[in-house]
Amino acid sequence: MTVAHDLSHDQQRQPVVATGQGRPHFQDQMRELEQSMLEALDMALAQLERVVDAMSTHDIPLAQFVVSDDARIDGRYLEVHQGVLSMLALQAPVAGDLRLVIAVLHVINNIERVGDQCANIAKLIPIDANGGSAPVEIDLRLARMGELARAGLGQARRAFAERDVAVAESLAASDVEINRLNREVFRLAVEAGEDPGLREWAISMTLAARALERIGDLAVDIGEQAIFVATGQFRELSRSALPADGE
Repeated sequence: MTVAHDLSHDQQRQPVVATGQGRPHFQDQMRELEQSMLEALDMALAQLERVVDAMSTHDIPLAQFVVSDDARIDGRYLEVHQGVLSMLALQAPVAGDLRLVIAVLHVINNIERVGDQCANIAKLIPIDANGGSAPVEIDLRLARMGELARAGLGQARRAFAERDVAVAESLAASDVEINRLNREVFRLAVEAGEDPGLREWAISMTLAARALERIGDLAVDIGEQAIFVATGQFRELSRSALPADGE
């Protein structure tokens, strides 16, 4: 079911409160905040690339770097979040400006959560390195989930930066695939065997898969915000991608 709410018509009927020299200043500030948010998204994408590589190569030092470097994303989140709140307190954004302010605030929160999920995966890699005779099918599915999550987050960035609705809409299909692979990892983990070390590894890999699935969801959510900024409509892409009953 697609949820749509057109905000542009009602908002355009509201009077523009901030005028004159205040508007160019507001626009400059908003561009700076959006650019800072996009840079934070680049930082999160780099973190995701590192943790996926660390997981595939069992690189514990790289995983430790991902955990420690999460503080940079947290710091950028605080900068952008505070900047947006200050603008809301001092300015009176309307229509398209207000949509962008809301979206930047929403997206920077998602970016901080992507960083947290990357750190969560990185903390599991020392357990992953002790997998031993672990079934290769789980590793293959995790690698594919990592590829899809990286591609999806990159698409989400492009969709927001370019206000590209088509790119945002394309995120839904990859999200369905990530969800399917997440369920497969869980099934394979249940069937992994009775060896305690193997069971610990399998459980940790279900947690890693769940974190990658959440990153996929966050990328879709950023795509939804891109559509909101571009069109004034909010659409739940994941729900619209689900097949209708009976299909």
